[in-house]
Amino acid sequence: MTIEVSSPAALPDAVGATAAGEWFTVDQARIDAFADATEDHQWIHVDPERAAAGPFGATVAHGFLTLSLLPHLASSLVRVEGVSMAVNRGMDRVRFLTPVQAGSRVRAVTEITGAEPTDRGVRVSSTVTIEIEGAEKPALIAEALSLYVPA
Repeated sequence: MTIEVSSPAALPDAVGATAAGEWFTVDQARIDAFADATEDHQWIHVDPERAAAGPFGATVAHGFLTLSLLPHLASSLVRVEGVSMAVNRGMDRVRFLTPVQAGSRVRAVTEITGAEPTDRGVRVSSTVTIEIEGAEKPALIAEALSLYVPA
């Protein structure tokens, strides 16, 4: 499902719209690669044997790995025509709620919560939730900011 908007100027009309993405597997190889890239080799992420007896019952993805997947997981959820570029403007708030065990599938669900015209384009705020397949609570909830620049 995709939120489709005819132009940046029409983004305020999309406030309240929601979309959910495709499921994506977070496997141990990705967790290990992230650990190597960030030098965060804590055993809960990279030692399957020790982690099996640990608090989560398996290795878990770094919270920042899950957060770093937002561009991929959410990129297809909002399509705006007549845009020269869409720019990530950051986050107002991020909360990590549930660890993502290795092998779990996650997806993004986004809701456009605000759209404000600026002199450079339309600044959009969205609540992005990363769900874990089969879990009651999401992995994280983030308040994301983007700028859509007209063509």
